[in-house]
Amino acid sequence: MWSADLGNGKYRNPILYADYSDPDVVRVGEDYYMIASSFSNSPAIPLLHSKDLVNWKVVNYVLKYVPEFRYRNPIHGCGVWAPSIRYHEGTYYVCLPMPDEGIYMTTAKDPLGEWSTPVNIRPKAGWIDPCPFWDDDGKAYLVAGVAKSRIGYKSVLHMVEMQPDGMGLIGEEVKIFDGNLNDQVTIEGPKLHKKDGWYYIFAPAGGVKTGWQTVLRSKNIFGPYEYKVVMRQGDSPVNGPHQGAWVDTVTGEDWFIHFQDVYACGRITHLQPMHWENGWPIIGVNKEGNDYGEPVMEYTKPNVGNVSQEVCEPDASDDFTGDTLGLQWQFNANYEDSWYDMTGAGIKLNAVNAVKTRPLGDIRNLLLQKWPAPEFSCVTTMDISGLKDGDTAGVISLGMEYCAITLQKCDEGYAVKHVKGVQNFDCDMPYTDEDINQVCTFSADTKKVYFKYTVKVVEHRDHDELGLIVKNVPHEDITMEISTDGTQYNHALTIHAKAGRWVGVKNGAFIRHDSDVKEDGGYIIVEKVEYTNLK
Repeated sequence: MWSADLGNGKYRNPILYADYSDPDVVRVGEDYYMIASSFSNSPAIPLLHSKDLVNWKVVNYVLKYVPEFRYRNPIHGCGVWAPSIRYHEGTYYVCLPMPDEGIYMTTAKDPLGEWSTPVNIRPKAGWIDPCPFWDDDGKAYLVAGVAKSRIGYKSVLHMVEMQPDGMGLIGEEVKIFDGNLNDQVTIEGPKLHKKDGWYYIFAPAGGVKTGWQTVLRSKNIFGPYEYKVVMRQGDSPVNGPHQGAWVDTVTGEDWFIHFQDVYACGRITHLQPMHWENGWPIIGVNKEGNDYGEPVMEYTKPNVGNVSQEVCEPDASDDFTGDTLGLQWQFNANYEDSWYDMTGAGIKLNAVNAVKTRPLGDIRNLLLQKWPAPEFSCVTTMDISGLKDGDTAGVISLGMEYCAITLQKCDEGYAVKHVKGVQNFDCDMPYTDEDINQVCTFSADTKKVYFKYTVKVVEHRDHDELGLIVKNVPHEDITMEISTDGTQYNHALTIHAKAGRWVGVKNGAFIRHDSDVKEDGGYIIVEKVEYTNLK
């Protein structure tokens, strides 16, 4: 769908045109492992692998479930924010913040295996974006930012000593940097490193869509820290350039992976060259006279030594012939194994009870995946012969403004409707008004339907972001259609795409059962989902 590898020794940005937000990366030998935010979706915290920093595959999830019972239901915008990954003395550590619940730590000897049950090492709301660090003397530390929505203030970084095993904190928490006093408002996402006796904290500031990359440094881990802006958007089309990870290669090169927020598609992933000048990193390429870098859109691939890496990308299409669910899929909330079965000829999605008034965008068992490219078409082939009275099944496009095509049994056979809704939130209780209209009906002997979901960029235009202009923002339209033969489609609706809460738009399939209907619910079988790149 989107290939960053140009096949000629160069690559293009973004390296992932998909919503892997808040990326962090660690190198262990010749292997790179990347993680990203997952909010209230499960399984949680995708783990991607690469040998060359350009070609990536999802290889595991760090958590089967988001910690805490409340995530049995979707709570959009809550859950796992900006985790970090580190490797220390044979163990992989993932430190994950949940802004309402605390800072958690989970570990694994094998990142492709099962990770330990997360331990809440700071059970208190407010801290976000934690990063653990082990110093040369064996002592361990944790640096973190704050969320104003939970703690009442922002733009502040804290440092605290951590148990060497990573499973608890020691001593007093120290405020080491206040961006409100240093023209670095909204500084967040800190990542702590050490080089040549200096402690370096890489942290973006200025806001997700309108900011820049800042680096702090000090000879003392608790400061005081001096700072320098090391990457700005400049003349590039890469707004924000927001938080990410400094990694090196076995050949001694330095690189930086970060994200860019492109609104509806979410936060896409870029790879920038990095070099050092006068003890400070410069990310991207600095133009003459500039002491900071600007993002590159095309560049020579990293020199990773004598390593072979196939050209690849995260999976999108799926024929569901395997024994396990493909790693491109996540559920809308913490899932239950009873929700689905792998049949070998498709995935059987079993109807899950939901109150009739619960909006489609907030039912638990939506099976979703990220947009995989700027423009694409997706056809979902669905066997509906297992539907029962009280069931509603179909496909959905999930953002703050969401839409769906649904099928229900009726006197004529099957009623096909389109649904449009807008998500609003009061704490963790969702509510919405949905616009529901009938599109057509299918006869009672219909066994199979085809849903076509198409995303097209209709224009690029500047966007006012709280008084600051974000240039050249893509604006996409979503079109949804339905067919009984896969050839002749009925148009259901077209809407303008709008991102979710901190996430890009996702699309997928579902079946729900009206809990007021006493009869048990039925099922659908999704035989395949096939993506086609339109660009």
